[in-house]
Amino acid sequence: MDWSPDWEDLFSASGSLAMAGWAALILLPRRPFLLLVLRQGVVLLLSLFYAGLILAYFFTVPGGFGSLAELRQLFASEPLLLAGWVHYLAFDLFVGGWIAARADALGVSRLVQAPILLATFLFGPIGLVLWWGAASGLAMRARRVPTC
Repeated sequence: MDWSPDWEDLFSASGSLAMAGWAALILLPRRPFLLLVLRQGVVLLLSLFYAGLILAYFFTVPGGFGSLAELRQLFASEPLLLAGWVHYLAFDLFVGGWIAARADALGVSRLVQAPILLATFLFGPIGLVLWWGAASGLAMRARRVPTC
């Protein structure tokens, strides 16, 4: 029997795994163990899945990164389109975990963190820019606070 992956099922499974990680990051009490599970559990699993897809399929299809036309050709392959999506899922969740850890260390309220993390989940770099803006604002405010 010839087995062929169900790309839709793999897409759904990877998305559900990432969504569970984001839900935990935003909603659960943030203990060091939670951040460890996110980094070395969820992000690692997504990264390994991505690596497997790349190793198995990248060199078997036409296309590349040299032009938009080559990229379109590369992502016409369902396994590599899925790999690209999983790449986003893994990196955005990693960045979200990093933002959350930094924000916790700086004492940023979870209510302030939530929209930044949501933006990171939905739009990746926009959330990172929001975090950098918030962190810069905190740093400037801290420099203006007089010490006794």
